Amino acid sequence: MFDKFTRSWSLVKASAAVLRADKELLWFPVISSIAAMLVAATFLVPSFLSGLFDGGAGAASIVVGFLFYVTQFTVIFFFNSALVGAALIRLEGGDPTVADGLRIARERFGAIVGYAVIAAVVGLLIKALEQRSEWLGAMVARLLGAAWTVSTFLVVPVLVAQNVGPIDAIKASFGLLKKSWGENLIGNVGLGFAFGLLTLAVILVGAGLIVAAALTAGATAAIIVGALVVIAVIALAVTQAALAGIYQAAVYRFAVDGQAPVGFDGPALQGAFRHK
Repeated sequence: MFDKFTRSWSLVKASAAVLRADKELLWFPVISSIAAMLVAATFLVPSFLSGLFDGGAGAASIVVGFLFYVTQFTVIFFFNSALVGAALIRLEGGDPTVADGLRIARERFGAIVGYAVIAAVVGLLIKALEQRSEWLGAMVARLLGAAWTVSTFLVVPVLVAQNVGPIDAIKASFGLLKKSWGENLIGNVGLGFAFGLLTLAVILVGAGLIVAAALTAGATAAIIVGALVVIAVIALAVTQAALAGIYQAAVYRFAVDGQAPVGFDGPALQGAFRHK
């Protein structure tokens, strides 16, 4: 576990170097989160007010639920594509802007929507299998979900960098991972683990500061400290999302070229994947 954390932390630091050079990359996860919340409100509020889901899984609720998943995935993949596209420009020696990333995502919008539809179908099927099966079926569903996540890890970079459709992008993603490092991806888990520890530390320290502020300065001070803690947690989540996009771009470049991009240590990047 310590070796995994060490490798992942070296990737975080290398990705952070890219993020420091292009801090505007942070805007992509921020805009994506806002857009995703707007999509959720647009679908869920009218659905619940109209009682669409009160009668269980009817035809109308299934259609609305599917459209919600497709729209939500489209938003997420669109801004992730913009982030990865901008990161690829930086990794190739350029100086990207937010407009550059958005332009790249717009140019691949059709493929992004196609991949969103596929991801929504797969996600709903796996969820249905998990909910309607016994514990063994639920375990199989979780394993299928993990396999899907791993095999599609490089789909967005492929969509951004190559003029292919979503199915070919999925095949290319699986092929790149299998060719280079096998199927057991651990780098992204390590990134989440590192930020999970940081977030937990912020929450624990923040809780202590809130209590101290309430005891020494009153409720108003405690509310202010609490708001600052929430902002800090959100900032960590945004930073993690940006670093994850940079990490995806770096892994793609490494898988295609066989060499680590500038600022990334080759053995550390290669060590983020384990051979079967």
